[in-house]
Amino acid sequence: MPIQQTIRVNPLDLQKNIAIGISLPFSSPSAFNRTYSTKDQIRSNLINLLLTDKGERVMNPEFGADLRRSLFEGINEDNNEIIRFKIINAVNTFIPEVTLTDIDINSNPDYNTLNITISYRLNISGASDQITVQFN
Repeated sequence: MPIQQTIRVNPLDLQKNIAIGISLPFSSPSAFNRTYSTKDQIRSNLINLLLTDKGERVMNPEFGADLRRSLFEGINEDNNEIIRFKIINAVNTFIPEVTLTDIDINSNPDYNTLNITISYRLNISGASDQITVQFN
């Protein structure tokens, strides 16, 4: 007897010709690229959250992860844990549709750069994905 597996789908993904949101970076000739799946939109939402500092978003001053400020606080192992905490807190607060599975922080104090790779799983479908964000 074959094993049946149930796959959960977000209802927004069933509407093929309707855009859900916009993707990052803004590189389309018409200014905005549209997203048509929740997986793509959550990916853009995560990038937006990580690149935004608190106080930047109009009408939502608490939105953001405050990661850019960490570049000027001296990069070391202690600060990497603070960055990890900021990411976890921001994602849990603003994007509860995902579960973080791994956060890899690579810093170079000599050049004051920070590369963050986040692996995550979508709660509704179980699909996995990852993003990398660079701060120079």
